[in-house]
Order: sequence, then C-alpha cells, then structure tokens
Amino acid sequence: MPEPGGPGGDSIELRGLRLLGAHGALAEERQRPQPFEVDVDLRSDLSAAAASDELSSTVDYGQVLEVVKAVVEGPHVSLLERLAGKIAESLLEVPGVAEVEVAVRKLRPPVAFELASAGVRLRRRKSFYKGDGRAEGPVRAFLALGSNLGDRWGYLRRGVTSLPDLFAVSAVYETVPVGGPPGQGLYLNLVAELRTSLGPADLLAAAQRAEEGAGRVRAERWGPRSLDVDVLLYGDEKVATPELQVPHPRMWQRGFVLVPLADLAPELVAGKLTAAMREGVRPAGTLVLPARP
Repeated sequence: MPEPGGPGGDSIELRGLRLLGAHGALAEERQRPQPFEVDVDLRSDLSAAAASDELSSTVDYGQVLEVVKAVVEGPHVSLLERLAGKIAESLLEVPGVAEVEVAVRKLRPPVAFELASAGVRLRRRKSFYKGDGRAEGPVRAFLALGSNLGDRWGYLRRGVTSLPDLFAVSAVYETVPVGGPPGQGLYLNLVAELRTSLGPADLLAAAQRAEEGAGRVRAERWGPRSLDVDVLLYGDEKVATPELQVPHPRMWQRGFVLVPLADLAPELVAGKLTAAMREGVRPAGTLVLPARP
C-alpha cells in the first residue's frame, strides 16, 4: 500500500492558527479562555490538484480551519495531548486527508517560569489494508440502499440488518425513479454507515448478498428492484476495479443519495448538496430496526 499522501509525500501546511479555548488541568483554566496556537500538516495525494488547478481536487483547508476552531473553542479538556488528539481525530474525517500531524501550543502557560509556550505534537493516520485485504482498524464506510418494488420497507429493513458492522442509519426518503423504463413505482432510499475492518471487496460481497436475500432480479439497467445496495464511500480510499468503483461515480449528482448521507455525515456533502438536488427528495419516516441482542 502506498504511503499516505502518495509516492511524493504530498502535504498541506497550515501554520500559526491562534484561537482562545478553556483547557487545562487547573480549576481556573476551566473558566478562563487562554490563547492557543495550532500548526497542522495534512498528508494527501495532491497530484490531481497539481494537474487540474481545480479546488474540488484538493483538501479544503478552510474546512480544516473550521474543524480546528470547533475543537479548540469546544468543551474543556485537561491535557494538551487530548486536545491535539481530538483535533487530529476530527481532521481525519475531512475528505482527502490520509494522515495528519498536529502541534498545539498553549501561549503564556500558568507556570512560575518565563515560558513563552508549552506544547505537544502528534501524528495520526487513517487505516489502510493489511496483506489479507482487511483494514488495520475500523473504517467509516457508507452504503446506499433503495427499493421500489413490493414490500419496500421490509426489503430495506432486512437489507440493513444483514449488513456487517452497522453503526448508524439515516432517515428514509421517497423519490421518483431516475432513468430506466417508465411506469416504475416510487423509491424509498436511505444510507447506512458502517465502522468496519472489512475491505471494499468484502463490503461489495455483503451488499450483493443483501440484494440476493431480497430476491433481486437484474432484468434491465435502472429497472424496478426489490433492493439495490451500492457501496458509496470507504473511508478516504479510492477503488477502481471492473467490479467496484469507490467513491461511487454518480453519487455526487444524486440528491436521493446526498440527502440521507447528510443525515450521517454533513461534513462530506458540504458544498455539494444544492437546493435543486434536495427537490423531490421527500422525508418518508424512520426505519424501525429489531433490537440488537
């Protein structure tokens, strides 16, 4: 597996972000905001941006700064190590970020010495594959499920409950079919979030088993179906095989995918889900799942 950031070790550097936050081990530090300074190094594959000059091809560091701001100005933590860890964990959820190095300094710390700052630096990375095709740790993956044939609610329910490592499920939305033959029924759509150590090929196999369990018949492209399950995202990985493409190549043009995805991961659809795409995506309710043992 290539190193994060691609073979060239590409990175984005952000230096000297100053913010106020109420963090520290002393009682007075819980109440009185103090100045902090944060440096961030983001490892990402920047080859596409270098070739295209398109903002959409790189990491949005405006979003990165907002993430850091939310953590520093957020709930109190006692240790700089924990504050830096929370920043790193949040930044790894930003699209395009494969690895992050965070330095956090408290300016003018409350000690009996002339000390300009006290700080910590740490590095965190996303999970990558082992040799057996499984990930080294839980990966945040998203699958889209849809049904417009027969017992739509029942098919969705059985499909969701058959998925491995289920973490969360969006609300259900109803939409008209996109493409395919005329006269089809309305679709019910949702997105499921998994936290899994399975590889993308294993998730595709799980999606196909869910379809088979619903009696899916592939009679014609975009035709009516009892259950359709697509792998949308697998962490920040890109997959291009004859069987599977991740991210899903058409997901960013589909309101019936992005609206439920926004329920679970609004940061992933920021700037992509337009008002026009929301039109015709109608809330239909919440899927009631069996209680977990």
